[in-house]
Amino acid sequence: MPIEHVLLFDRLRQLPWPEPEEGRPDPEKLLSGEPVNRTWNLYESPDGKLLAGVWESEPGKWRIAYDETEYCTILEGHSILADEEGQTLDLHPGTSFLIPPGFKGTWEVVERTRKEYVVYL
Repeated sequence: MPIEHVLLFDRLRQLPWPEPEEGRPDPEKLLSGEPVNRTWNLYESPDGKLLAGVWESEPGKWRIAYDETEYCTILEGHSILADEEGQTLDLHPGTSFLIPPGFKGTWEVVERTRKEYVVYL
């Protein structure tokens, strides 16, 4: 496979971004706040199983349940990821982490958060 198939996030950040997709957590999952989420999906594999881009959200807290695998790096802000037992991870700029399928818990945006993500469906 040629080198041009290597995905460089530095290069993606310099390309013109599409309009973001805006959304909100499902009202049934929302625990606090009125967060608005924005997603810039910058890459999708031909089979649609691999996605990469940038996501950001305003403050709020909601329940999450992952069927997919997601690798992230926090670029800005502060969030707290908690599992079902209440164990937490503070997420700050520079924090990189992987959320495996089957993870359930909460995502709390304390301060507007922006992250780069790679999702495998």
